[in-house]
Amino acid sequence: QVQLVESGGGLVQPGGSLRLSCAASGFTFSNYAMSWYRQAPGKEREMVATITIGGATNYADSVKGRFTISRDNAKNTVYLQMNSLKPEDTALYFCRARRWVLSTYENYWGQGTQVTVSS
Repeated sequence: QVQLVESGGGLVQPGGSLRLSCAASGFTFSNYAMSWYRQAPGKEREMVATITIGGATNYADSVKGRFTISRDNAKNTVYLQMNSLKPEDTALYFCRARRWVLSTYENYWGQGTQVTVSS
């Protein structure tokens, strides 16, 4: 069955770095655009970064220049390198796989990994 498993979250001080990973299985990873989303307590889920099947990337303004999304199709894994972390980056981070098929989007979500930025 389809699985997206995030890892790499944790507690980090402001200014620090983390690298999140999302391992996919059960579908053809290279056919899907991959995204990272996050949700902080009391806030709506927001898109952080997206990478297309061709490798084009897009970022939320709040993370541009600090976060980098990448994918390794051989390992069925998408990454999020997060540098210069701020307390406002604290959230539950999710990965999502998406493709357009039969005139609709097909989406898969992971369970999330917690990132806490605090001194």
